Amino acid sequence: MRILFVHQNFPGQYLHIIQRLAQQGQHQLVALGINALDRGRGMPESLKHFRYRLDRGNTKGVHPLVMETESKIIRAEGCARAAEQLKAKGFTPDLICAHPGWGESLFLKAIWPDAPLLCYQEFFYNENGFDSHFDPEFQDDRSWQEQAKLTMKNAYLHLTLEQADWNISPTHFQASSFPEHWRRKISVIHDGVDLQQARPHPSPAPLKLPDGTVLEKGQPIVTFVNRSLEPYRGCHTFIRAIPELQRLYPEARLVVVGKTKGVSYGAACPDGEWGDRFLAEIEGQYDPSRVHFTGALPYSQFIPLLQLSACHVYLTYPFVMSWSLLEAMGCGCAVVGSDTAPVREVIRHGQNGVLVNFFSPTDLAAAVVEMLNDRERASAFGVAARETVECTYELNACVTRQLALMDLVASRSIVA
Repeated sequence: MRILFVHQNFPGQYLHIIQRLAQQGQHQLVALGINALDRGRGMPESLKHFRYRLDRGNTKGVHPLVMETESKIIRAEGCARAAEQLKAKGFTPDLICAHPGWGESLFLKAIWPDAPLLCYQEFFYNENGFDSHFDPEFQDDRSWQEQAKLTMKNAYLHLTLEQADWNISPTHFQASSFPEHWRRKISVIHDGVDLQQARPHPSPAPLKLPDGTVLEKGQPIVTFVNRSLEPYRGCHTFIRAIPELQRLYPEARLVVVGKTKGVSYGAACPDGEWGDRFLAEIEGQYDPSRVHFTGALPYSQFIPLLQLSACHVYLTYPFVMSWSLLEAMGCGCAVVGSDTAPVREVIRHGQNGVLVNFFSPTDLAAAVVEMLNDRERASAFGVAARETVECTYELNACVTRQLALMDLVASRSIVA
């Protein structure tokens, strides 16, 4: 097949699919992205990657409610022009696989009207039942303007859903965020977790943290991971739990991974950085020498850290589930997670982990300490967590399912 992949930061979610297709040696693989391709990530030489450019920025004084839509139109225009050049050179895809999150796919059907389009759909924004208005401490604005923002955030998604021949979403929770009439055209297949890398290690080597602290197997190490420290991923609940956790278990080493500046999801802190704000709340109530903020860690250190962890904490609003949770489960971590829908999809309370109230630092501290005190129970949870990931999220199995779906869409053998 001739397959076109479209992703702003290619390869994104398509990395392992590209590698598998290249191994088969019978496909013409072409990609469009805005950034330069990092061949060091294992991209095959047979892949042809083209960059599209933006000819303009946002209009000065554009209405705030349409700024995001305009940004997506600008990217879609740049991508369409690059696609037009590919078409002029004789390339016509048998299948287009696109992540529409930044708008790039909006006009591709105008270039190749007969090419089937398979879109990777991450999330549809809802006023109730998902991330919006979940946290009353930081999301207390229920004005019509807030609803208008959500409506406009979804505007381009309606267009991509209308154009797509089929869609794929990584979790059932994420697929459930979309309007019911579109769910008939969404297959749920996760990107997959490389369980050859994310795996338990019986005798992991000591790991030196950026602050010089050396962690060793057998220590009461508690890990907590955010891409950026922010309320969306429960940093306020975790930080507020630190005093009680240390009171109950003073020897615990708390390792917090993630950028300490800026946000990945949700609003920026109105007064500085979120982590600093919540640490200021507990100042004088905890021992900072046993709390280690590593910043972002390279994967070569991240997995060894999880292999040392005695308990892994994962908290999230009802939003996109982080890969880090599945990687921690793959490493056999005993997980304490928030009792929110995306976590409930993978953690069954009392079977392969423990779920606690997202908003309760006291419950979180108690659950973590229980894991540290009962190592036999924690180990059993870790084994069960690994089995969960093996059954549903193993990389090769997920890629095989994704390729099968691609074949069905390309041959137009699947219809709603």
